[in-house]
Amino acid sequence: MSMSRGRKIALFVAGSLLVLLVVGVIVIALLVNAVRGSKPTIASNSVLVLRIEGDLPDFVPNDPLAEAFGGKSDSLTSLLWQIRKAKVDKRISGLLLDVRMTGLGWGRSEELRDAVIDFRASGKPAYAYMEYGANKEYFVASACEKVYVAPPGDLYINGLAAEVMFFRGSLDKLGVYPDFYQIGQYKNAPDQYTRKNMSDAHKEVLNSMLDDLFNHFVTAIATARKKSPEEIKAIIDNAPISSKQAKEAGLIDDAMYEDQVRNELKKRLGYKDTDTLKLTSGSAYREVDPGELGLNDGEKIAIVYASGVIGGGSSNNSPYGEQTVGSETMIKAINDAAADKDIKAIVIRVDSPGGSSYASDVIWHAIENAKAKKPVVISMGDVAASGGYYIACNANKVIAEPSTITGSIGVFAGKPVLKGFYDWIGVSNEYVMRGKNAGLFRETEKFTDDERKKFEEMVNSTYYDEFIPKVAVGRNRDKEYIHSIAQGRVWMGDQAKDKGLVDDFGGLEKAIDEAKILAKLPLDKDVHRVIFPAPRTFLQQFFNRGGDDAAASARLQQQRAVFAALPEDTRRTLRYAAMMDQMKNGEVMAMMPFDLRIK
Repeated sequence: MSMSRGRKIALFVAGSLLVLLVVGVIVIALLVNAVRGSKPTIASNSVLVLRIEGDLPDFVPNDPLAEAFGGKSDSLTSLLWQIRKAKVDKRISGLLLDVRMTGLGWGRSEELRDAVIDFRASGKPAYAYMEYGANKEYFVASACEKVYVAPPGDLYINGLAAEVMFFRGSLDKLGVYPDFYQIGQYKNAPDQYTRKNMSDAHKEVLNSMLDDLFNHFVTAIATARKKSPEEIKAIIDNAPISSKQAKEAGLIDDAMYEDQVRNELKKRLGYKDTDTLKLTSGSAYREVDPGELGLNDGEKIAIVYASGVIGGGSSNNSPYGEQTVGSETMIKAINDAAADKDIKAIVIRVDSPGGSSYASDVIWHAIENAKAKKPVVISMGDVAASGGYYIACNANKVIAEPSTITGSIGVFAGKPVLKGFYDWIGVSNEYVMRGKNAGLFRETEKFTDDERKKFEEMVNSTYYDEFIPKVAVGRNRDKEYIHSIAQGRVWMGDQAKDKGLVDDFGGLEKAIDEAKILAKLPLDKDVHRVIFPAPRTFLQQFFNRGGDDAAASARLQQQRAVFAALPEDTRRTLRYAAMMDQMKNGEVMAMMPFDLRIK
């Protein structure tokens, strides 16, 4: 059958538009690369201005073209690099932090804070400006020599609150029964499905963690502002406070607008009143090659990022949507780094609450193989718990911040029983089976006594025969001791160090130093950090270079973009709904015992 004239015209127009789109992207890419190729001019006696704002994932590629199309432009790694460069760059005389609301957790906030303190060791001043701020924002700002808040601004440093969300009430209304089994007194992850409130064990862990983190927070602020912990606690009990009250209490140096803060920096740096303060933006300073300053040069060390929930398949490391840890991506990255003779050591940056125990185990195995070839060091971010700790426990060294959430050595599994829901919507099920346990994962039936016995046997094996022994060997402890501090219990980083689950405190740079020691590289010389897998640029993703199905890849990116646009609580609910769907086929989960948010 011949094609109609109208259809031919439509196809021609569509093809022409596609060609124009591709040409347009290429032209934009060339223009962006041309701009990027021109090195920024950094004036002498300049101040580096860094905005601390937004999600700040651990790592996203520095890709101006992606930024032009709405991609995230900043990451914690990028901020830390700017601060490291500014410390040794003679053209940069000071640092100004414009602190906004961030998505950083406590561990990574502390890492950023430590970087500012390290910058100040150069003798250069660091000032912080806030329009307003909460606990973590002020925690970061307090590392600076001077802290300023806008005159109408407030400080919401009114203590720490831990929030946990429970879904049992919703499941009851939907007619869904959570038939779960967990190992460990403190492995309370299923509680979000099976309970409407906290158990005693749940409260015990949360209180322990909050006590530890609160004391750490108070001590850090007291030291920075030259006050006693008792004075800081009294101020917290009287918060929120206005900028005027914050000045009177000694938490900030003055209530000023940003232009006034810049004038203070001018005085500090010896400018004349008539001079204009020379400012360098973070986006411009990102284009300064660290090699020009004697950084990121020398022997090579691999950096592998493991950010997000752990599962099978590919990781999502793009700047779109929430990041995830895919076992296939991780294994290939670790294997490639281990096989590369130019790579002297591997540092794996873990910021994960866990996920699939199966995916965690195969990543653990890849690390075990890599250790036979070269040192492997773990750097923990905000959280490295359950499956996140599973993939960390066998490294040569484990580094965490005192406020990193870690541990949660435990597992759980189960299935959602949907009979009540199906009855409600008028769906009926019948099964024809062969085999004693063929109905183990029937969606409409609870486990029978025999099925539960077999199911619990499987989950027990994952915990007692896999997880506990591997942690015991990795941490050079006996299994009985590991079990005594495990059982799903979550620890703060300093608690975990006391228990032998962590070796030392610090961030990514500390982990790199440990890797240098293990690889017998000189500590006084920098190393070249090589990211595995190599970050894909916007153009590579646009043209889907890498062999994945283009349509599937596009759909996945669309789904992630839509998911990222949803309200935070909605995203959390959908994540746990997806986890229930994942477990209905018997997958054993190694996840934190609660979706913990400490504000």
